[in-house]
Amino acid sequence: MANTILHKANTRGQADLGWLHSRHTFSFSNYHNPERMHFGLLRVLNDDQVAPGMGFGTHPHDNMEIISIPLEGDLEHKDSMGNITVIKEGDVQLMSAGTGVSHSEYNKNKDKPVKFLQIWVFPNQKNVKPHYGQITLNPNDRHNKLQQIVSPNTVAEGVWIHQDAWFHMGKMDKGFSLEYTLKKSGNGVYAFILKGDISIEGVGLNERDGFGIWNTDKIALKADSQDAEVLLMEVPMN
Repeated sequence: MANTILHKANTRGQADLGWLHSRHTFSFSNYHNPERMHFGLLRVLNDDQVAPGMGFGTHPHDNMEIISIPLEGDLEHKDSMGNITVIKEGDVQLMSAGTGVSHSEYNKNKDKPVKFLQIWVFPNQKNVKPHYGQITLNPNDRHNKLQQIVSPNTVAEGVWIHQDAWFHMGKMDKGFSLEYTLKKSGNGVYAFILKGDISIEGVGLNERDGFGIWNTDKIALKADSQDAEVLLMEVPMN
């Protein structure tokens, strides 16, 4: 029998710093909830909105896989590896912090906010050489199917991660159903509804709800509204 956990959108932690409005699915910064520390090796899922021209100054990370997925606008990234890039909707960025890296993230635009997901996953090996990856995907390739955006394989579709983790994004028409088969035994899947309404294993979910499921080898999804969008994050559970 599969295990599940439901995190409704309105139960998330939040931070409002004026220039930053963030919702935290799991404990982060000043939001601490012992019941919401992580899902398996998925440690952070932040839903961030940064005001025009503002951003996160240079700060360090180590031994964490950090994935950024822009949803609207343009995010400028600079890091101690020498990367200066802009990521926008359709892009996926991954930074393996490894032995240590410093970076900054700023809203590139002075006239509109940038919205993006910041996701942290524990790595499967410590103190690796820091690594940066960025790809641009065609969002049309996720219409009524799941588009792989992260994987542990350097030659597979998506950015590669130091973990047995696979991320997919899907955009579904109302009434459309699909199935996701887990890639590795013992993994679980955390689903985050980006837009609209989707049922997973018969559980009705709405925009920005999170739903974790484990002890199963596949999950069934059905769109309950038009243009429903989902992010699926398959991660080891321990």
